[in-house]
Order: sequence, then structure tokens, then C-alpha cells
Amino acid sequence: MRRPHGRRRHRRGRRSRRGLRARGPTGIDGGGWLRRKGKDDVTTGFARLPDASAFRLVDLRLPACLIEGEGFPADRDGLARVDLAIADGRIAAIEPAGASAEGTVPVCDLDGGIALPRLVDCHTHLDKGHIWPRRPNPDGTFAGALAAAGGDREANWSARDVRARMDFALRCAFAHGTAAVRTHLDSLGDQIGISWPVHAEIRAEWAGRIAVQASPLFGAEEALDPVHMAAVVAAVKAHGDGLLGCVTYMIPELDRALDILFRAAIENGFDLDFHVDESNDPAARSLEHIADAALRHRFEGKILCGHCCSLSLQAPEDEARIIAKLREAGIAVVSLPLCNMYLQDRRAGRTPRWRGVTALHELKAAGVPVMIASDNTRDPFYAYGDLDLVEVLREGTRILQLDHSGPGWANAVARTPAQVMGIEAGVVAVGARADLVLTRARDWTEFFSRPQADRSVLVAGRAIDRTLPDYRELDHLMGQTS
Repeated sequence: MRRPHGRRRHRRGRRSRRGLRARGPTGIDGGGWLRRKGKDDVTTGFARLPDASAFRLVDLRLPACLIEGEGFPADRDGLARVDLAIADGRIAAIEPAGASAEGTVPVCDLDGGIALPRLVDCHTHLDKGHIWPRRPNPDGTFAGALAAAGGDREANWSARDVRARMDFALRCAFAHGTAAVRTHLDSLGDQIGISWPVHAEIRAEWAGRIAVQASPLFGAEEALDPVHMAAVVAAVKAHGDGLLGCVTYMIPELDRALDILFRAAIENGFDLDFHVDESNDPAARSLEHIADAALRHRFEGKILCGHCCSLSLQAPEDEARIIAKLREAGIAVVSLPLCNMYLQDRRAGRTPRWRGVTALHELKAAGVPVMIASDNTRDPFYAYGDLDLVEVLREGTRILQLDHSGPGWANAVARTPAQVMGIEAGVVAVGARADLVLTRARDWTEFFSRPQADRSVLVAGRAIDRTLPDYRELDHLMGQTS
């Protein structure tokens, strides 16, 4: 828009805009997923980074809880203002903003914008993703989701189909700034021999960009079948990541099924990952049975329990007892706020009374490791989503009311899930790879008020192409034409 005649542009605003550009040569290294800037099909976000092996990012705000090291005072939002030195794709130094004199290397001034390490998504369903166009949930309920997803699996989940949708989902996650993903794989019958080899191939192809893990998913009653358990354990040993798990609910032989799973995990050195009590029934207490089993078996591996919705509907004394057992057993909990709010307490013609999420504040206060994650994307369990953890953190903050409850909740999509997954990610540390998400937002209210669609994502110190894949790429799998 043309400026009115005679009006002078405000110099401070002009400097602020210029400050987001690099002082020195600009550009993006070519090759594969780091493409040469200037092509019409490349979107690298707002930040103009120096085209140099060594440069400095100055005046950025990092969540203090995600910085390895001390001496970085935080503001009321828990954000520390720092400068980063980048060299050969790694973080060479972290200093308080303005603490060191400007040297000879190029500089990119972030003008106080929030930066995060690339984020960690510890509960997803890549094998189900993006089937909504061909198999929508007929009524939006949990039962409707189970039936629709099961029918689609039986009809369509060939290796070609699963591979294409998994790769599509990971391309979305990568563009949004995700460093690691744990997916659950439906593991029933012939699907075991289809999905697990595909997972191994996908994991290898994405190594260096996204760390991919998988855990098997089947109903707890299937653990009572020795043939099924032998097939699942063999698949995990051949193609997996040392993870075992299932969906738990209140079946008569739940404790026996859990004993079988724990023994298999102990014998094979597996960690455990469960779907738990995805229900609004207070009588759903399989979470307590898992904690009891972990204590009974003196299990030393890691245990992650997802959903745990009915925990928040327990009587206070029951909730406190269960949470105490979780802490004693060393069990971590991941909440899936977008999916849980979508499915739980849904009745036709009635406004929901409950947000569907677990007792995350109480768990955290008791010392239980807690996190949030994406869960399903564009499938019968959740019609929306794009494996964007910035969106998950933003909406999770609203749904779970994480604001006004301490400044450390950024851990829930970064440091804590990385620890549970056993990977090096989710923190900003000297010597770590310079994997960052850069934004213009200067505080959490700016960060959460907009989707940060112009964010820049750095992998090994270079801005990646953030162009998202077009849904039309999947039309041939959906029986659609563009």
C-alpha cells in the first residue's frame, strides 16, 4: 500500500523489520531437503540466515526450562533472552543477550523472538493418518472411530498405502519443526507383517531428519493369545525399536494380560507404551492395574501411558492413590488434548460437559513426568490436525489451562518426551545440533494468539524448506481425482 504523501516511515519499526535479516551473505544450502533459496517452491520462513558455516543468532528468547546450563535469568513467562553461536551445524555457545562483543562472523538478529528446540511428538498414529476422505467417522464417537478405522485397515492397508500416508505425515511434521515421532502401529493378524517392515524402511529413510519409533497396538485381550504375542514380539525384534504395548481397558483377565506383557518386555529388554482408559467411565481404572503390575514385576524399563482420560473423573482419594502408584512405579503420562476433546463426552444433540483430558496438573504436581502430543491426524479418531506440535502446545495450553500454572510447560513437547523416548533432542545445549524453531512472537500471548505460520525451522543450522505436501498427493489412495 502506498504511503500518504509527506508521511515519514517510523524508524524504529523499520529497524525492527531489518533486524530479522542477516547482516552478511544470505541464502540456504542446496541439496535434498535443504534447497537453494530463491526457487519459487521454497518456503523457509521469516528469518534470513547467513550462508556461512559459522554465524550468530542474537536477541532471541528461549524457554529457560529448555536450556542446558545455568546463568540465564528468565522473565515472568519463563523466557530467557540469549545469543547463540552456531558453528558447523552445532551450537557453539549460549550467552545472555548482548553479553559478548560482535565479532567477525555474520549475525541474524531475532529482535526478541521466541525460539524453541525442534519438538518431540511421543504419541501419534502414522499408520491411520489421512484416511478421513475415504473412511470418515460416521457420528464422531469413539465407537464410530473404532469401527471406521478397523474397516479401513481390513480393506485398504497395503504396504503401498501405509508407506505413502506415513511418509506424507512425516513430511508435514518435519516442515512444522518436529525432531522425533513415536507412532503406534495397529498389530493384528496379517497387518503385523505389512506395517512393521514399512516402519523399518521409513525409519531408515527419515534418519537424520526425524527420529521415528513405533510401538504395537492391539486390545489387551489379544495378549492372552500365545500365537499373537509371538508374532508381535518377533516383529518388534526384527523391525522395531524395543517397545511393546497395547490398549488397556477393564476386561476380566486384565491382570493376566498385563503379566504376559510385562514378562515379555523383561525377557526381551523392551520398554512399554500403553493406551489407557480412553473413556469417561470412572470405573475405567486399568491405569492403576498397570502401576500395580509394574510394581509387582519390579519393572526397570520405561513405561509411558497415554490418554488416561478417566483419571480426572475419579473421586479425589482414588485419584491421589493412583497417582501415588504411578510415581512409585516411575510411569510417565502423555495427554492427547485435541483428540480427547474431539471424542470424549460426545452425544448427539447435547453440548459436552467435559474436556476429556487427564489430570495433568495433579500428575505434574506429584512428580509424574507429563507431556502432550498430537495423537491422530485426519482419521476417524480426529478429523483434523497436521502433526504440528506448535499447534498442539497452543491448543493444549487452552484446553488444559496450562497458563497460570508455572512456566515449565514447554518441557511437555520437548525435554520430557525426548527423555521418555531415550533420544537426544528437545533442549538447547552447547555441542548439540542446531535444530531450532524460530518465531517472531516475543511472549507467550503473541506465540499462542497466532499459528506462527511464518516460523523458520533450522536443522543442523540451516533453514529447511517448510513447504507442506499437498493433500492431492493422496487422492489416488482415496478414490478421488484432483
